[in-house]
Amino acid sequence: MTKTPLAALALPLTLAVALAAGPAWTQNLHVNPANSFISRAVKVPAGSEMLYVSGITPRPANPQAPRDQQTFGDTKTQVTSILGQIGEILTSQGYGWEDVVMMRVLLVKDPAKGDRMDFAGMMEAYNAVYAPLKNKPARITSEVAGLVAPGMMAEIEVQAAKKP
Repeated sequence: MTKTPLAALALPLTLAVALAAGPAWTQNLHVNPANSFISRAVKVPAGSEMLYVSGITPRPANPQAPRDQQTFGDTKTQVTSILGQIGEILTSQGYGWEDVVMMRVLLVKDPAKGDRMDFAGMMEAYNAVYAPLKNKPARITSEVAGLVAPGMMAEIEVQAAKKP
């Protein structure tokens, strides 16, 4: 009878135990101190399925109207439109809002707000989606000089991750 060295069995045994136990992760880890509006960081486990959503701009209330602020509405209205579209994309791909791990928000100055970006308006629309949820994305909000059409004051892109 041939004896197999114990060291030769270590790797196969370790792999068998790991595979039998299943994946070592079940969800993204959100670092969200004191349940703030955003996560300070989100750790995405290796092997996660990723979804990258391009920058989405608001839909015009009336597609035949001239492209100006009245066509798209104020910042809150625009962000609500954008988040609605992103929600449709997420759902169509089998994702939900808590799967969003990173959000980039671009805002243009609002003439009605003294030529400052309307962060409060953006937050109202954002909180309509995220306030009731435990897991929130890491996020950046930046002011930009302009977007692709006159009157647009917001554009948002997101990345989402989930277990395959």
